[in-house]
Amino acid sequence: MTRKLPPLNAVRAFEAAGRHVSFTKAAAELSVTHGAVSRQVALLESWLGTPLFRRTASQLLLTDAGRSYLGEATAVMDRLAVASMHLLDQATPTALTVNAPPTFTMRWLIARMSGFQRKRPDVEIRLTTSLAPINFQEHAYDIAIRGAHEPIQGCVSLPFMTEVIVPLCHSDLLEGGRLREPEDLAGQTLINYVTEPYAWSDWLSQAGVPDLKPVGQLKFEQMYFALQAAAEGLGVVLVPLFLAIDEIIAGRLCTPFGSRAAWYRTYFAYSSCSNPVIESFYDWLLKEGRDTEKSICTWAESAGWAERPTRR
Repeated sequence: MTRKLPPLNAVRAFEAAGRHVSFTKAAAELSVTHGAVSRQVALLESWLGTPLFRRTASQLLLTDAGRSYLGEATAVMDRLAVASMHLLDQATPTALTVNAPPTFTMRWLIARMSGFQRKRPDVEIRLTTSLAPINFQEHAYDIAIRGAHEPIQGCVSLPFMTEVIVPLCHSDLLEGGRLREPEDLAGQTLINYVTEPYAWSDWLSQAGVPDLKPVGQLKFEQMYFALQAAAEGLGVVLVPLFLAIDEIIAGRLCTPFGSRAAWYRTYFAYSSCSNPVIESFYDWLLKEGRDTEKSICTWAESAGWAERPTRR
């Protein structure tokens, strides 16, 4: 059966006018003119064949038919509004704010984020960067990512990737056998940065050359700039292997000493609670971390590393 519906704009104008018992207030609610409301109500009355209001010089009154029709129209409008809001809530992406170190975000996380977006197009990822201690009460993020030796207590934590820290440099610095042993660093510039706890003095001690004096040093605030300086051939830098594995596989960067004196930490994802969206992100993060570790292990094996990087 074909529905016989009244003009819906006219019903909307009548419903607003009936609730307010005022064309003026209805016009303000609907952002139209007084005359537009009056014309729409007259159109509906003509379509129904009965008056809905009694108009006097001083006031506007609903007729009996108008009061009955208003009750039905308001109920329909309310149900339509609830149904519409329900669909809007379902269509609105769920936001997930992820906080991570700047260089990790730029060099690893962003490069892989499209994979999660294809998996969960309903989730809007908001990335923020920081190296500050995690505090879910003070900061508005849902997940925080940090490198550490042990997980932080009191959080829902996920260890998802091993961080192997080794010296890296441009492949040109290896020409002519200039950089074969840790002692050869005396003829190089050592690149430093202040945002991560990787000190050259510690690495040199672990490598058996604690008193080595380099020919020069460069210092940056962020790891990102230090890594870029190494990629430009300006010296040797201590950085996590996974941040540069693509350049290493491509032959632009190299690890002159292999796995000697390598440091190991774990990257953890933390949250203050658990829900299906966070669990979905954790599942994706764990897969990406394992894929990265697999790539590094495959490369390390082909490069003849005595010790392959594994989670510790």
